[in-house]
Amino acid sequence: MNLNFIAGEWIGADNAIDNRNPSDISDLIGSYAQANAAQLDTAIEAAQSAQKIWQATALEARQAALMQIGNTLMARADELGELLSREEGKPRAEGKGEVYRAGQFFTYYAAEVLRQIGENADSVRPGIEIDVRRDPVGVVAIISPWNFPTATAVWKIAPALAFGNAVIWKPANLVPASAVALTKIIAEAGLPKGLFNLVMGSGGTIGNALVAHEGIDAISFTGSVATGRQIAAAAAAAATMPRLQMEMGSKNALVIMDDADIDLAVSCAANGAFGGTGQKCTASSRLIVHDAVHDEFVEKLVIAAKALKVGHALTEGTQIGPVVSETQLTENLEYVALAHSEGGDILCGGDRPDMPHDGYYMNPCVVAGTQNDWRINREEMFAPIACVIRTGSYDEALAISNDTKFGLTAGIMTRSLARATDFRRRAETGVVMVNLPTAGTDYHVPFGGRGDSSYGPREQGKHAIEFFTSMKTAYISAGPIS
Repeated sequence: MNLNFIAGEWIGADNAIDNRNPSDISDLIGSYAQANAAQLDTAIEAAQSAQKIWQATALEARQAALMQIGNTLMARADELGELLSREEGKPRAEGKGEVYRAGQFFTYYAAEVLRQIGENADSVRPGIEIDVRRDPVGVVAIISPWNFPTATAVWKIAPALAFGNAVIWKPANLVPASAVALTKIIAEAGLPKGLFNLVMGSGGTIGNALVAHEGIDAISFTGSVATGRQIAAAAAAAATMPRLQMEMGSKNALVIMDDADIDLAVSCAANGAFGGTGQKCTASSRLIVHDAVHDEFVEKLVIAAKALKVGHALTEGTQIGPVVSETQLTENLEYVALAHSEGGDILCGGDRPDMPHDGYYMNPCVVAGTQNDWRINREEMFAPIACVIRTGSYDEALAISNDTKFGLTAGIMTRSLARATDFRRRAETGVVMVNLPTAGTDYHVPFGGRGDSSYGPREQGKHAIEFFTSMKTAYISAGPIS
């Protein structure tokens, strides 16, 4: 049985779950212990003590620890990427890339450790100086999703540690193997005992206990809107009212204008809609296409979708792996049926291919003739399903793109500098792409959205400091010179 990491020790539990490969469900990856409430209490108590030690640790020692973690992740990207792909289902190359990028997150924030420079000012009162600096928030609960089991967790863990905090990490129960592998690397970095804790378990048990615990000072969450609202309600009711940072749902639009490079637009749309089997919060699930190029674009997109190789995540040449679970596959197929019932034209995919392995496979699906007010264009699907919406003008396309309760990413394909500039300014999202897929962001700049997509300070880059630290303003009077 794979164990939890609590107060610097690997600890077992009475209950465990099996972790199976979605590419081949006969492949049992392992059994993973489920933490209980008493163990959570122990983890948080240890974290509170360790955080004080870590905050007082010399900056270069903190930098070296994070650098070691990052370098180890990058050096072991092949091995750990294969493990990630085996349990999550994304193709091996994507798994390797995710682990390598996670290592880059750690080395980036290792450098940020030394960039924690405060401010000073003169008071409006004579003889008084002001010092403004940042303190760690304390103990941070990190709840990460299954679709990027290493990268999303790391872009929360790395800045939390860099800015002097302790961490209680609850990963998604679908991807415990990657969580244990990452924790082993962090455990070898010489952090104070109890500074970093892994507590595996379901959201309904350990997750609920974690967000309501009076020992938690901040919560960083990535997941669904429904779960985010539950966390916000629990946090508001908690005695300490922890600060919140939440990345939730999306319904991203890619606008293809009449002056677009159609081949590039097809490539970007296929990448954004089907990459990662559509299981990305930045996926292009709404394709808003100008009438003048609609038929050509749709014809080429269908050809591109049919050409994608669906297969076992670890098989050479696989471009689309399985979805993560039977539950996810069932939901995806239900959305295909819904698209048909709402009047959509299923041009390709949306069905289960014949495969040599018993896994959760699905052919990428293109649905034409859809309207923006249909459910398939209002709800996040997390599926390899691209819905095409026909439009007659740029202004109408922009209005459709903005007509959603979400606001994470949006993109436009155009050769017009005027349209691209206007779209960048008027798109009501946190991220805008021009002649690029909606999926694919960098780690050194802020990431987040608007509306139901995000709540709280931005993630990533130097802006992460806003969530993981608290401002302190000190007034100093030196007194008269004797």
